[in-house]
Amino acid sequence: MADQSIPQARTPDPVLEGTAAKEPSPRGGISRRRLLGTAGATGLALGAAGGAAGYAAAPSSATPLASLGSGRVMFHGKHQPGITTPMQARGHLIAFDLVPGAGRKEAAALLRRWSETARRLMAGEPAAHGDTGVARDAGPSSLTVTFGFGHGFFGRTGLEKQRPAALDPLPDFSSDRLDKKRSDGDLWVQIGADDALVAFHALRAIQKEASSAARVRWQMNGFNRSPGATAHPMTARNLMGQVDGTNNPRPSDADFDRRIFVPADGEPAWMANGSYVVVRRIRMLLDDWEKLSGKEQEGVIGRRKSDGAPLSGGTETTEMDLEKTDAEGNLVVPVNAHARITRPDQNGGAAMLRRPFSYHDGFDSDGVPDAGLLFICWQADPLRGFVPVQRKLDRGDALSPFIRHEASGLFAVPGGAAEGEYVGQRLLEG
Repeated sequence: MADQSIPQARTPDPVLEGTAAKEPSPRGGISRRRLLGTAGATGLALGAAGGAAGYAAAPSSATPLASLGSGRVMFHGKHQPGITTPMQARGHLIAFDLVPGAGRKEAAALLRRWSETARRLMAGEPAAHGDTGVARDAGPSSLTVTFGFGHGFFGRTGLEKQRPAALDPLPDFSSDRLDKKRSDGDLWVQIGADDALVAFHALRAIQKEASSAARVRWQMNGFNRSPGATAHPMTARNLMGQVDGTNNPRPSDADFDRRIFVPADGEPAWMANGSYVVVRRIRMLLDDWEKLSGKEQEGVIGRRKSDGAPLSGGTETTEMDLEKTDAEGNLVVPVNAHARITRPDQNGGAAMLRRPFSYHDGFDSDGVPDAGLLFICWQADPLRGFVPVQRKLDRGDALSPFIRHEASGLFAVPGGAAEGEYVGQRLLEG
């Protein structure tokens, strides 16, 4: 969990992949927005206040659709949605393997179906075929659907010569405890939305559209703080209670595109304006973490828990003073503090855009919470982004005893689809 981590909480800024449309125009059929109008929706509240209500009731302070449900992200664009989009409240990650006998032709047909489904749902329209009606009375809710290709995809489709060198398998790390059944995959889909039913609706539609071409390899569910849950926009917190995301690269940075996206003239050509995503399921050993005092936790991270400011002083955005010592001559920011180790200037400038979700999958047989972070990081080249930082963390991060990497994947995420195109068309029809 690098210090250059979770993006800032949602602000009123327009969506970066496209303009946020408050009044999306449906492209056929009756949109979820039109069914609802501009009034707030009456929801089904089951145990909303900690008890099982057992009947339909409106939330006590329903949020108007215009301020949350109407948020829309454009499907078509230079980059795929879900990369620089502000973090959403709900998310699903799902990986597929092509079924035996499915090749390039079947993969192209699948990506064509998936792209059309994503375009429709992100516009607030029902799926073209067999819509379940789960989200019929909701707006787009800032839904995004993002697609990527895994290492094995290229061999199964006869496209080995188009496999990027950057997609070579990640090296082994000593802290890894990876479950291969929940790692990798031929195809990867990321779904995010500010409404849980909208996110699930998209997940179900994508799974159904896979049809006979691909089968689910693994699937994970995550969440973040809901937009508007704090008095003012602020950096998110993870399940350890730490402010997490202070040093994330920002699109306003002069070198942001160079670090995060493959250049338009990059190789291979079909990856122009795309990015590479590393996905890691990182379990937090919360019972052990919560035994530490607040001061001990701050020493592990290198930042104050209250406001995310470095232990060397200042505010959250103050540059960390790595040389500052206390009255006894000890470094204020410990030498193995997580925030010290992950700083880009301590890793040859390595940077990655982290856009993760927290997760909680219940408890194991010993009553230990199965909870943590669905780590998702974006970079133009994982060998210059994720790998050098993780190698350094592997050698002595104070946070390591309190986390466990349990699943991993690396995927090539092509650039956005232009109007009339589907995602990956330049690869599959090039």
